[in-house]
Amino acid sequence: MLSKKAKYALKALEYIAKESLRSPLLIAEIAEEQRIPKKFLEVILLELRRDGILQSKMGKNGGYFLRKPPKEINIGHVIRLIDGPIALLPCVSYKFYEPCNECEDEATCGLRNVMQQVRESTNKILERVSLADMLKREEKLIQQKAVPKK
Repeated sequence: MLSKKAKYALKALEYIAKESLRSPLLIAEIAEEQRIPKKFLEVILLELRRDGILQSKMGKNGGYFLRKPPKEINIGHVIRLIDGPIALLPCVSYKFYEPCNECEDEATCGLRNVMQQVRESTNKILERVSLADMLKREEKLIQQKAVPKK
């Protein structure tokens, strides 16, 4: 399951991208508009800034803004940055591999095989989706909702 921290990171990035013409944006505004606890958001934005996704400006008219265009911000990368590995079991993780203590033979473990397929499918989707794609999907959903059903 996606952590609240990762969800908040994605919602904050989405808001910053939408409001990019008014950048930089204050933490207080992002927190209020996205209903994210301000102190928690400060930690999240700092991580995104350290990774180079965001940039900040100090002083009057200061705040956070995107350092990269939305089409270059990969959703899978953001989730891994905030939550760590996407794999549901450590024995199928690329970067955080650990053998399972109770497993006798990884090569014949049915559970591991299923979780590898889940990891691969999830990664394929997340690697294809950028922040720009997420914004387009939201806009499309808003338009579909606005069209009256017959």
